Amino acid sequence: MKFKPYQLYPEASKEGESKYNWYKKSRYSDSEDKMKTYITLMTAYGQSAGIDFKFRGTVANTFNAHRVIQHFQATKGPEVADKLVMSLYRLYFEEEQHPSTTETLLAACKEAGIEEAEAKAFIENEDEELNETKLLIQEQAHNDVESVPFIVFEGKKRDIIVEGANDVSDYVKTLKQIVKESE
Repeated sequence: MKFKPYQLYPEASKEGESKYNWYKKSRYSDSEDKMKTYITLMTAYGQSAGIDFKFRGTVANTFNAHRVIQHFQATKGPEVADKLVMSLYRLYFEEEQHPSTTETLLAACKEAGIEEAEAKAFIENEDEELNETKLLIQEQAHNDVESVPFIVFEGKKRDIIVEGANDVSDYVKTLKQIVKESE
């Protein structure tokens, strides 16, 4: 598996804003009823996947998180990158942490097994791998990504894309299709 960076909301500020208010305003026409429906639905989806979604916290620009993921994926490998991403998801979605502050990124790096001094040196040097990450994000923007995750299963005859939140059965079905087409 290889993570590629993509920002759903590149215009978000670095400081961010209330996640609850942002969703209510930008997605649900400032309707409290629609927001309650969204929370109920996402809570149920999360529970079925073992995720305890929380709806407070901060929506903010995720560029620094992508820069950190790309760096440690390249230098530490896919297993560390996977642990890093899973930690960032948990910190953001379940623990309502800002998605790309130094504190959040350091906590995720620590959970992924990255030495604190190494992680801190990279995170705090925001110019390091800045342009490389920007280029990778631009490449993904040309793939017509509309939601994440955006997973490309590479097959022998064709690639299959699974986009957005899906049940495990959807991924199993896709993998079976890739195997069937590869025989």
